[in-house]
Amino acid sequence: MRQEKEFVLPDLNVVAADFVDDPNVDLNSRENAIFSVDRSLLDLNREPFVEHDISLEMGLQTFMDDNLEEVFNIVTIARPRFDEQGNETFSGKIGVFPLVTREPAKRNSVNRVAGTLETKPIASVKRDVIRSFLIEKVIPTIKEKWPREDSRYPIFIQQDNARTHIPQDDIEFCRVAKEDGFDIRLMCQPPNSPELNVLDLGFFSAIQSLQYKESPKNVDELINAVVNAFEGFSARKSNRIFLTLQSCMIEIMRGKGSNKFKIPHMSKAMLEREGRLPTQLKCDRELVQEILNYLG
Repeated sequence: MRQEKEFVLPDLNVVAADFVDDPNVDLNSRENAIFSVDRSLLDLNREPFVEHDISLEMGLQTFMDDNLEEVFNIVTIARPRFDEQGNETFSGKIGVFPLVTREPAKRNSVNRVAGTLETKPIASVKRDVIRSFLIEKVIPTIKEKWPREDSRYPIFIQQDNARTHIPQDDIEFCRVAKEDGFDIRLMCQPPNSPELNVLDLGFFSAIQSLQYKESPKNVDELINAVVNAFEGFSARKSNRIFLTLQSCMIEIMRGKGSNKFKIPHMSKAMLEREGRLPTQLKCDRELVQEILNYLG
């Protein structure tokens, strides 16, 4: 049974800041608000909203199939973008990065001869493994795929609080993240809060269901199935999950930080067909002010 919990006050403060729809709202004299998950730094003395979401989500997920070894994957996704005609301009799909190595087979078998390179899952995923994959694979792919018009803005990678993740001020990560004119930073979601992570809200389960349809027979086929499922997932469905995330933020504020709520249903598919799907959900300014007063 799910237990009710209370977020620590700074986390609720971040959620409240994400929905300020009036530049005159007092945010306790904070010059900038850090937007959780799909927002960047916002100067409250200027525009109340950024034009695009310029941060992304990173998650560590295990994918497996019957009789196969489990494979950990770093999955990284940002919110997709569309032009005024509804055409996709950015899928938001940064990539799937399986935590595997290529090792030569030690002996002959019916499937391959000794010395043939085999794909082996990394059984023990530790912090140095995560750091290595971030620096060597994730960051270069972000720089390659990120919309050029936003490359001058800070890019936030939200990660959960798993002990294997590197700290936000990791020296090696920060050095590489500042190269080539980029400013890539790490941030952590509130602890034990899957409702504040689009990957947990629906992306992982959708990929898993697509992957099951391919019935992989070995690790390489499993990896290909996961990558194909990731690439085949609709950007429009991904966009709806980001809106669900925003609705969860509103419910968290209504509950004074509690997660004892039902995820709201908005009929997003119908609204999209009718051309009425919003880009940004807003909540009452009175609710935001009420939460700021509650936080003291």
